[in-house]
Amino acid sequence: MKRAEYMKVDTIIIGAGTAGLSALREVRRYTDDFLLINDGHWGTTCAAVGCMPSKALIEAANAFHRRHALDAFGIRGADGLRADIPAVLARVRALRDDFVKGPQSVPADLGARAMAGRARLIGPNTIKLGDRRIDARAIILAPGSSPIVPEPWRAFSDRLLTSDTLFEQTDLPRRIAVVGLGAIGMELAQALSRLGLAVAGFDAGQTLAGIDDPAILSAFRQLIQGEFPVHLGAEARLEDTGSAIRVTAGGATFTADAVLAAIGRQPNLTGLGLEALGVALDARGLPQIDPETLRIGDTSVFLAGDANSYRALLHEAADDGHIAGRLAAPDADNKGFCRRTALSITFCSPQVARVGPPRSALPADVLTGEADFSRQGRARLAATASGLLRLYADPVNGRLLGAEICAPAGEHMAHLLALAVDQGLNVPQILAMPFYHPVLEEGLRSALRGISRQLPDRTRSDLSCCEEIGHDSLD
Repeated sequence: MKRAEYMKVDTIIIGAGTAGLSALREVRRYTDDFLLINDGHWGTTCAAVGCMPSKALIEAANAFHRRHALDAFGIRGADGLRADIPAVLARVRALRDDFVKGPQSVPADLGARAMAGRARLIGPNTIKLGDRRIDARAIILAPGSSPIVPEPWRAFSDRLLTSDTLFEQTDLPRRIAVVGLGAIGMELAQALSRLGLAVAGFDAGQTLAGIDDPAILSAFRQLIQGEFPVHLGAEARLEDTGSAIRVTAGGATFTADAVLAAIGRQPNLTGLGLEALGVALDARGLPQIDPETLRIGDTSVFLAGDANSYRALLHEAADDGHIAGRLAAPDADNKGFCRRTALSITFCSPQVARVGPPRSALPADVLTGEADFSRQGRARLAATASGLLRLYADPVNGRLLGAEICAPAGEHMAHLLALAVDQGLNVPQILAMPFYHPVLEEGLRSALRGISRQLPDRTRSDLSCCEEIGHDSLD
């Protein structure tokens, strides 16, 4: 019987995605005695199959869709444009390949300190990697996540797509059903539809893109249903007809050439050996962690990134890696880190974003201000006038608590609002800042003014109390 090889290092990082690489940066501040172990590609989910290739596809789709607005600008001949799907996908892959070069260079840069393979915990300070048994003072787990694909759907083989396989296609069939209309599904469904494919969207829930505010959901759903059919509230069922896939949900039916499964991602925990830590695991196989420390129980093991299901977003994964890497240090004080204001953005059109907690998690008596972008001046000039923005503020002191957005270029207003929430600014303080004209942010100012009118102190004499002038061209 072959004897297991034994190694000992100070720190082990399992997973070379965003969280793992962020942790690596911090670990290298206190030691060179580490191992980075990765199972699968070294390109990170974001660069290889997530944020970057999806946005490349979305930009192409939006550019082609823009032809519908050209006539309004006096630009003729847009009917002659066509989308060359293989060329679009080739550009996506070319950009993707460039973005993954950095992460893919990590194993060559680290040499023997980078290892490939599936690691498994066999104790709080020990892992197994092939025939190797490796002890470490601290272990950072960042194994990432994978698309959820129900077992019966796997029988559809290459007609069943996920966000991990979509961008590898050299061409796409002309009829695609998208099952799951969260952020990923919503972005891809709209992009595929805008590229000229026949698309239908299905979701067992009653929301789109994770929207929580009913008013925002209603506004967004009306806009999206003008582009492709959306079926909510019933589980999608797939049937192989031989030449196609019949998708049914409730009373809706769509015949597809392929199905894009976007029903969520699951942590890559299978075979990781979390049970060897001696801590309680929930029904998903996850231990309870404090998001401010990411430590598992009283062990020296940390769980970071998508795998901990805290906030499965790249900037949060990067923060996770930073926290785990800092607190894994031998002299760390273990006090934890204050997390950033929650921020999420879905890159559909209009863009959907949320800042702070969802509306349903806020008190019933919060003050609400809103702006209708269908009449907003700058949006009308750009022929993008649609959507709704809603802000939530404390009824006593006017402090901004959060926002939900369905608006053109909402990503920029979301960042501005996240800063305001993080700094604890109230509505008068935000209104005191300059608003240039004409900009989309003037819509945000209208929503702030709506809250300002509800605040108890109406005697302010500073510039934050300036009301609308009353003319679209000036407000």
